[in-house]
Amino acid sequence: MNLKIDIVNYLKKYDLSFFGIVIIIFIIGILNLYSATHAANKVVLGAIYKKQLIMFGVAMGVGFLVSFIRPKNYFRFAYVLYGLNIFALILVLIMGNKALGAQRWLVLGPIRFQPSEMMKISVVLALARWYTKNNPHTETGLKELVVPGLIALFPAMLIIVEPDLGTGLIVLLVFLMIAFYRRLKWKTIIIVSIMAALAGGVMFEFGLKNYQKQRILTFLDDTADARGTGYNAIQSKIAIGSGQIFGKGYKKSSQASLNYLPENHTDFVFSIFNEEHGLLGSILLLALYGILFFRFLWLSTSVLRFFDSLLAIGLMSIFFFHTVVNMGMVMGLMPIVGLPLPLMSYGGSSLLTFGVCIGIATGLSNSRNFF
Repeated sequence: MNLKIDIVNYLKKYDLSFFGIVIIIFIIGILNLYSATHAANKVVLGAIYKKQLIMFGVAMGVGFLVSFIRPKNYFRFAYVLYGLNIFALILVLIMGNKALGAQRWLVLGPIRFQPSEMMKISVVLALARWYTKNNPHTETGLKELVVPGLIALFPAMLIIVEPDLGTGLIVLLVFLMIAFYRRLKWKTIIIVSIMAALAGGVMFEFGLKNYQKQRILTFLDDTADARGTGYNAIQSKIAIGSGQIFGKGYKKSSQASLNYLPENHTDFVFSIFNEEHGLLGSILLLALYGILFFRFLWLSTSVLRFFDSLLAIGLMSIFFFHTVVNMGMVMGLMPIVGLPLPLMSYGGSSLLTFGVCIGIATGLSNSRNFF
């Protein structure tokens, strides 16, 4: 009887805000996905549209279950989950499934997933635990960045080798967000900035494949190879510009219907959305993402434990950098690195990652009242 009462009380105080915002963005995303693919043949359309709905249902179901996990368990098992994810990334490099020139997936029967997606969350958990246990209330210098830097750098390098430059970049950006939130000395910020610039130059020269280098060069001048590596960037900007203020209208994207813009259901969904709904529609979408980001920031200041606060910031940074980098690359403000737009782009592994993030955030919010 008491258990029943506790469950009822828990559900009455259950924070639905994170799931609510995510569902609204996904509804916009699934409508946009339908529009982007409606001109394709029925087999392709059915596969993409129906699979995305099923995967979102699974992601929300998993997220809902995760929301009942007590935050102290994330602290307890942070390093274990990190280690298991590192092992999975090594397995990918040894026996992963290859597709589109990359080796990023593990296949277990009918299940095909990317360990690099969950690595983002594992890095957040590991960093949050390390910072909580090591002088959490003092400014950090360069020496204190060595261990957390390695925690992020090692999996990032494994992911970049797959090759998946975009996801590896996200892992490093998440580390920087948590490090800045943790408070860095100004001297450390300057030194880290110089080191990052030097490391970027070395990585470009010796660590990137030719097509990855070409993407960066294309970003600097997409007209240099307008029919080749610059084609996607040019078509994306055409789609965005042609939307103007009010857009062309739902299912009236010429870039999608005439198939001028490849990958319009994954990396370039925002381009199609801009073309059909214009500046006003994009402002509405940005506002929804902004509400989600600020909800995470609110959570980071409302929880009682320092670990929970770092966890909220880390989860927010996953959504934030995915959104900023994806929108930036389709608008020609950043190189094209192949990152999905949260809840808008087609993809099961990324949806599951975002669902787990929302579940953890909801659990952190609920813990303020119950644990």
